[in-house]
Amino acid sequence: MTNPFSSLQPQPLWTYFYELTQIPRPSKYEEKVRRYVIDFGKNLGLETIEDAVGNVIIRKPATPGMENRKGIILQAHLDMVPQKNEDTDHDFKQDPLKPWVDGDWVKATGTTLGADNGIGIAAAMAVLASADLQHGPVEALFTIDEETGMTGAFGIQAGLIQGDILLNMDSEDEGELYIGCAGGTNANVQFTYQDVAVPSGMAAFKLTVKGLKGGHSGLDIPLGRGNSNKILNRLMWVSQNRFGLRLSSIDGGSLRNAIPRESFAVVTIPEAQKEPFLDYAKEFKDMVRNELSAVEPDLTILVDPVAKPAFLMDEKTQHNLLNAIYACPNGVIRMSNEMQGLVETSTNLAIVKSENGEVKTQCLLRSSVDSAKTDLEQMIQSVFELAGAEIQFDGQYPGWKPVIAEIGKTR
Repeated sequence: MTNPFSSLQPQPLWTYFYELTQIPRPSKYEEKVRRYVIDFGKNLGLETIEDAVGNVIIRKPATPGMENRKGIILQAHLDMVPQKNEDTDHDFKQDPLKPWVDGDWVKATGTTLGADNGIGIAAAMAVLASADLQHGPVEALFTIDEETGMTGAFGIQAGLIQGDILLNMDSEDEGELYIGCAGGTNANVQFTYQDVAVPSGMAAFKLTVKGLKGGHSGLDIPLGRGNSNKILNRLMWVSQNRFGLRLSSIDGGSLRNAIPRESFAVVTIPEAQKEPFLDYAKEFKDMVRNELSAVEPDLTILVDPVAKPAFLMDEKTQHNLLNAIYACPNGVIRMSNEMQGLVETSTNLAIVKSENGEVKTQCLLRSSVDSAKTDLEQMIQSVFELAGAEIQFDGQYPGWKPVIAEIGKTR
């Protein structure tokens, strides 16, 4: 593929970023990109280390005369969020991305771009390769598995890093310095259901919610974008109560840290209620498009006839599932009191998927205040336990609450 970034500046950064888009690197599968940065460091003649968990450290000596400056650590993570549209044929373990330039934006065809955190890797590489920069000691720390558990960051051994000041290259906006950070928790929910026969006199449909922007469940959560799981569930909850909808299967979202942009379900409706249901589905589509018109102009809701499924979910579990998903908190829960415009606590209803008698649901909870994160955990736990589901929490990491002080004063 021809490099679409060849005219972008600064060219070294965009050259490295393009090369990264051509290396498959989903979380847990960073072998190829790890080898890429190791070879990069060694080819520059720089000290290059791979630690016990797979992180890579590259050290660049200070410019002569600047050896006494504080050492700077440039930290970025090697993995990316592997999310694609349903109609895109892409294997994140094997296939390169297809990036392109759209005006002032860089995008990828049908998939996530991997700028989180490929652009941070590329920036660190550009610093390491530069012969023009004047600097003190520099270390580049490339960690693994940030997106699914931060096992790389947690696995760094004490004393391995030599620098004094660490600059995390995983922020979103140029020229901004962060003084706080959200902690996180995964909520893993499981419903168990029985397969039951499809009653006679039922019409079957595939429900589709797609065309949403999705995005990062931390960075983009305050933008008010649609959550395909919540939208689909809203349609099914009303249709269950009004038209006797029965659920056969559901598949919504794919990654715990991505706002879901596509969700699908196969359902049945009594033949006598088919036309009222279709009328309501059209009304529902127009209603939700109107609600989200400013942020989701491409929202699509489809109701397509399909062959009758082999089975349905038992009615009690369906009732509990749809109630729990409807009641589950989603989006911004609380804004920060310390900093205007900063989200303190949020949650993303990321995945709802049925398979082999189980429905697995996953939420990613975030808060810069640990007690608020615990409160949100308990809130979500209470919702799903009332619905008869099992819930476990894992992947916890602490938050960093901003502390604001007036200039010249300390707290």
